[in-house]
Amino acid sequence: MQKKMQQFGKDYMEQLITHGAGHDILRFVSIPELLGEDSSSILYVLGKKLARQVKPASMEEIEDFFIQMGWGNLNLVKQKRHEITFELSGAPIVHRWKVGLGQEYRLEAGFLAASIEQIKELVCECVDENVPKKEYVQFNVYFAKED
Repeated sequence: MQKKMQQFGKDYMEQLITHGAGHDILRFVSIPELLGEDSSSILYVLGKKLARQVKPASMEEIEDFFIQMGWGNLNLVKQKRHEITFELSGAPIVHRWKVGLGQEYRLEAGFLAASIEQIKELVCECVDENVPKKEYVQFNVYFAKED
């Protein structure tokens, strides 16, 4: 019988200790090898499921979570009527590119999509794009029009 996953609260997250290397090996090497061409889609779904457990209630909580997870510094750069643009930057991003690991950010994209869904109460999807010359990853979160 499968145990129900524990709710992630801020206190629980602060108790986690990691240095990131093990996470990077699993995420960028082992999981893609295990899942093959489906790894991108599965990581996106995992990101969405993680956001539903964490339940961030504000943009600040999303940004804090990205820092806690070692994903980098997330900044909201533009907000339109049906789209929000974020940039993810910092040492984790630059380092992954330098060593040839960080080619895709579907886990983060899924997390962002579900987080914004919860905050705005609208269906969202997120697209990620590497911008290596400027050393950031851009995320465009698109949400449905309100009825």
